[in-house]
Amino acid sequence: MKIPEFIVALASALAVIAPAHGQPTGMTPDLPFTATLSNTTPLAFGMAADDAAHALGAPLTYISGRPGHEIYLAIRTFGGSGFFDRRDRLYLQFRKGRLTGWKGDWGRNWMWQ
Repeated sequence: MKIPEFIVALASALAVIAPAHGQPTGMTPDLPFTATLSNTTPLAFGMAADDAAHALGAPLTYISGRPGHEIYLAIRTFGGSGFFDRRDRLYLQFRKGRLTGWKGDWGRNWMWQ
């Protein structure tokens, strides 16, 4: 028996001896896609400003509005190509101290002018 044939025979014998288990016992079943995302605390209507800042992982900067009815800006710096960081701006609207809406602003794409 040649060496490559011996390796194939050994691998097939091991596959028969050691049964494959799709999922080890004691583990939880497959989780839905949304449970595996890195942002496990997404924005939700009715959040307070501190909760929104924690969910985004970025500090909120006051833009305008009277107390309780503010507009804040969150700038998240992540990703990019390695040469240029990506700075995503997200405007958050609060009414009566609760989050009522948000809007992303990606600005102009200066690279393709």
